[in-house]
Amino acid sequence: MPKIRTTRTKKPPEGYEEIESILDDYARKMRDAENESHEGKRKAESLWPIMQISHARSRYVYELYYKREAISKPLYDWLLKEGFADANLIAKWKKPGYEKLCCLRCIQTKDMNYQGSTCICRVPKAQVRSGTVVNCVHCGCRGCSSDS
Repeated sequence: MPKIRTTRTKKPPEGYEEIESILDDYARKMRDAENESHEGKRKAESLWPIMQISHARSRYVYELYYKREAISKPLYDWLLKEGFADANLIAKWKKPGYEKLCCLRCIQTKDMNYQGSTCICRVPKAQVRSGTVVNCVHCGCRGCSSDS
C-alpha cells in the first residue's frame, strides 16, 4: 500500500505525473476490493482480489522500467520506496523460471502440506492431470509456472 503524501513527504521525481492516473486507478480498485463484502467466501478467498490488484500494480511498474524503459531509475526507486510495487516480487521476476510468479507465498516451502514443495500453481500445466482444477489457496492464481 502506498504511503500517504503530506506536505512533509518528499516530492515525486520527474515523470510521475504521466503514470499518476493509472496508479490512482489501481488505488481505487484496491479500496473497492478492501471494502467489498466477503460474506459466503472462505477467509483466503476474500484476499484474492487484493493480491491480484497488488500483483497487477507491481507488474505495471516492472514493465514500465524493465520492458518499456519508460520511467527513470530515480522514479522507479521512489515507487518501490513508497510502496507502489513489491520490490521482492520484482526481484524474483528478474530471475529465470520466475517470470510469471504470482506471489511470494507460492514459492515458500514452509507453508505447504508437504515438506520442501511449492504451491500447485507452480506446477506446469503439462504435468497436471486433465480435468484437475488448479487454483492457488493463497492468491487464487490458476498457474504461474514459466511453462504455463
